[in-house]
Amino acid sequence: MIELVQPTLAYLPGYVDALKRGWHADNTRGADAIQEDLEAIERDATLFVARRTDIEAKGPGITLPDGTVAKRIPGYALWMWDGEFCGMINFRWQDGTHELPPTCLGHIGYSVVPWKRRRGYATAALAMILKDVPARGLKYAELTTDVDNLASRRVIEANGGVLIGQFTKTAHHGGTEGLRYRIRVA
Repeated sequence: MIELVQPTLAYLPGYVDALKRGWHADNTRGADAIQEDLEAIERDATLFVARRTDIEAKGPGITLPDGTVAKRIPGYALWMWDGEFCGMINFRWQDGTHELPPTCLGHIGYSVVPWKRRRGYATAALAMILKDVPARGLKYAELTTDVDNLASRRVIEANGGVLIGQFTKTAHHGGTEGLRYRIRVA
């Protein structure tokens, strides 16, 4: 089974290993995102892990898939751990509203490294992080996935996700079709 851990220097070698093996949670930017993280870690590993949590949105902007930079919103990332690094889940929101800026596809995103998939880790991680949604003033979380990502659809549905509909992603996110789900928590 997995646990969700705060990114720290102690867990960082597992994250770096996953990057070097070709994994990154940002599957749209791929190699660029991997290189960006490796360079940031090389420059200042302590700052890198500290910036995985930014509840007050004071950090630098977020680089979007098309290379533009969007204003940061409150959020944090946790790493999945089963004795070694398994992936990441993140939660982001805007205070006082369920709305998200158009540059942010959903409240929660997750990714499991390929060599740890099909073990229920994403389903378990999503169930764990959903417990924090009400504490952020939200009655539900919205998540999105690609139309053809059946594994992700199953993860969301296993956690009570209800399909709201299909939509076209912004140009920043490739302009492809996606599915929007809502999970009520309160």
